[in-house]
Amino acid sequence: MKLPASLLLGLVLNLAPVFAADLLVRAGTVVTMDAERRVIPDGAIAIEGNRIVAVGPRAEVEAAHSAPRVLDYPEGILLPGLLNTHTHAAMSLFRGIANDRTLDDWLQHFIFPAEARNVTADFVYWGTRLAAAEMLMGGTTLFVDMYYFEEEVGRAAADAGIRAIAGQTIIQFPVPDAATPVAGLARTEDFLKRFAGHPLVTAAVAPHALYTNDRETLVACRRLADKYGVPLVIHLSETKKEQEDMRARYGKSPAAVLTDWGVFDGPTIAAHGVWLSDADLELLRARKVGIAHNPASNMMLSSGAARVGAMRRIGIPVGLGTDGPAGSNNDFNLFEEMDLAAKLQKVSTMDPTSLRAEDVVAMATIEGARSIHMDQHLGSVEAGKLADWLVLDATALNATPMYEIYSQIVYAFKASNVRDVMVNGVLLVRNGELLYENPAELRKKAEEFRRSVSESLLRQ
Repeated sequence: MKLPASLLLGLVLNLAPVFAADLLVRAGTVVTMDAERRVIPDGAIAIEGNRIVAVGPRAEVEAAHSAPRVLDYPEGILLPGLLNTHTHAAMSLFRGIANDRTLDDWLQHFIFPAEARNVTADFVYWGTRLAAAEMLMGGTTLFVDMYYFEEEVGRAAADAGIRAIAGQTIIQFPVPDAATPVAGLARTEDFLKRFAGHPLVTAAVAPHALYTNDRETLVACRRLADKYGVPLVIHLSETKKEQEDMRARYGKSPAAVLTDWGVFDGPTIAAHGVWLSDADLELLRARKVGIAHNPASNMMLSSGAARVGAMRRIGIPVGLGTDGPAGSNNDFNLFEEMDLAAKLQKVSTMDPTSLRAEDVVAMATIEGARSIHMDQHLGSVEAGKLADWLVLDATALNATPMYEIYSQIVYAFKASNVRDVMVNGVLLVRNGELLYENPAELRKKAEEFRRSVSESLLRQ
């Protein structure tokens, strides 16, 4: 007698061993972002320690795993934590100064002077804590940083529980934490040693850009990154002026110069890439350079529209970044970046199909993980990956009704719809509230720094 398939499945499930886990998470929908792009209705995940050990339909996961704790989101959408692949977190304390200016004017006449007068280790710590709180509330579980006093960025990220690739800036002229690039390199090496093996913080080497460093410094940065097996983070071809100035100086594009000098000969995260030619893209593809696309910043500074479609077509992984507040963006909202990334490509190419909603969700998750060379551990909800995820409230009026889930995530959901967030197996946001942070303290510290920054600007 042939048994029905449903009965056979039941028998198999009943006979299968039950594995112990630490936590079961049930959700109305699980958006995995795995290779098959599985979207699982009435799904569940099992977590042991800081890793996901099972993903699938709720009945299957519960039949195979037991756990002392259960989180239940019957009307929630669970998806991988969002990855902010380029920012300057501590600049949250400069939020809103010197807007509506060109990049060169903003840097030379406002930000560099303001940083010289105000940026200290304490400034960086509290600015990063403020940024981390905002990012977590919006579903961001990792950020790639480039700033000064990065040991304070690492400390703040660890205290907040968020994941970070913290890039210590190296630049040719005196900056708040180093008088010379040699001093900057020495500080960076100490930083790399201090955070080696940290569960949340990956220390990195971050030469600011080709136009702010010479060959000797940039080559030394690559060697230092290779010595410790960490990524190199750099700004690349952000503006037309940068592209033209570097071509005039070196006779080649910035990408070609950095390739010739060997700067891309190792894991590299390049921010912006707005003015890259076809030849530049081939150089980056061959060296597996990841691009951090910053649509809001590129629009706000009139830098241009990066050729995201061309990059992705030839296999360059592209992530999304917010850049830093002050003049290039005033928030850390990756839901806004997803929306803007899709729409900027549509209007710049005059093709509404040029970047689909599903593509943009990938850029914020699994493709973003590839762009920062961490896709073995992050970017999708899969067995073996780290337990970094967020849950959206599918009952939100601004996201009702729902027909197509990727379109809803990109064009309807907002950061304010994030309900819960987990990083490294630890729940950090619950019912839209931070569990381990004091917003009143953050506001108090931000106001103290606002007063000192305002006074310093009056002295200009």
